[in-house]
Amino acid sequence: MREHTFFSPARLWAIVVKEFIQMRRDRLTFGMMIGIPLLQLILFGFAINSDPKHLATAVLVADHGPQGRTLLQSIRASGYFDYVRQVSSEPEGEELLSRGDVQFLVTIPVQFSRELLRGARPTILIEADATDPAATGNALASLQTLIRGALEHDLKGPLGYLSPGIDPVELRIHPRYNPEGITQYNIVPGLMGVVLTMTMVMITGLAITRERERGTMENLLSMPTRPLEVLLGKIIPYILVGYVQVGLILTAAKVVFHVPMQGSLILLLAVAMLFIIANLAVGITFSTLARNQLQAVQMTFFLFLPSILLSGFMFPFRGMPRWAQYIGELLPLTHFLRIIRGILLKGNGIAEIRGQVWQIALFAVVAVVIGVIRYRRTLD
Repeated sequence: MREHTFFSPARLWAIVVKEFIQMRRDRLTFGMMIGIPLLQLILFGFAINSDPKHLATAVLVADHGPQGRTLLQSIRASGYFDYVRQVSSEPEGEELLSRGDVQFLVTIPVQFSRELLRGARPTILIEADATDPAATGNALASLQTLIRGALEHDLKGPLGYLSPGIDPVELRIHPRYNPEGITQYNIVPGLMGVVLTMTMVMITGLAITRERERGTMENLLSMPTRPLEVLLGKIIPYILVGYVQVGLILTAAKVVFHVPMQGSLILLLAVAMLFIIANLAVGITFSTLARNQLQAVQMTFFLFLPSILLSGFMFPFRGMPRWAQYIGELLPLTHFLRIIRGILLKGNGIAEIRGQVWQIALFAVVAVVIGVIRYRRTLD
């Protein structure tokens, strides 16, 4: 009769102990339960910053008078702008902006000091890479007050007549590549990289674990195929799936969101091929490490979380601390976002994106090599 009681604390305790034993055996799942909250805490607590400062800035100085130097020093002291380079011509500054090497280009025109002393309100030009409006908004908003305060000390005594009234300097801000600050121009192209990362890694991450769970792995082992042939056979069909996703997103970007497409779509599709292969190779590696499909999905999420947070998709990349930027530079999504935004919004060609392309290519090669090695061990 005791065995058929409605509720037994002994039976309940037996099930609880069994679950703890299962949890201890499944170390990967247990590690994910601890690791993912810690990862989120670190990333959101330390790495995410919606008010980026110390943004890379290039300077074109055509006038070396004292007032020009005062303005440049004041802009730098604000904390938003870090002078990383002084250029000698407008084309050089344009190239830095198009490659994404700098966020701003500050131009002090010829005879700036002379025009200021004559009360002619000379113009300072601030060109900003506005492909990500969140990265430049606060910095640009602070400029007018900053410049007005910078000249207060210089415009005293004999120059005091220039101080009252209207601003002695005309500040001309030129947001490049996204002058209206439309968020969709930044988000929608980036979604292509995010979607490809999530789906490509997850799909192939389930490939070998699915074979193992369904009992069809033995068929693969008995076939006269080499590891590289099996891996390529599993990757190639999903490359076509990836291109379908690329086509859908590009169509929606153009028709629905009216995202400008300034560059070559052929170049974009070629780079997308490289990015798809890199993610598929990572998924294959995960499938050789995981015991089942659940673990493969967990590994995918463990990669996807830092990718979406540290790549510059959700938050300005230059707003993160240095250590977070170093981690972000290791992720292929970071470089793909720069490439696709550069091609669509800036009209970049291979010369401007080659620095990002080789890093994705290197990641793809390493991922494929690790996948092949791990697959060989799986066969053994």
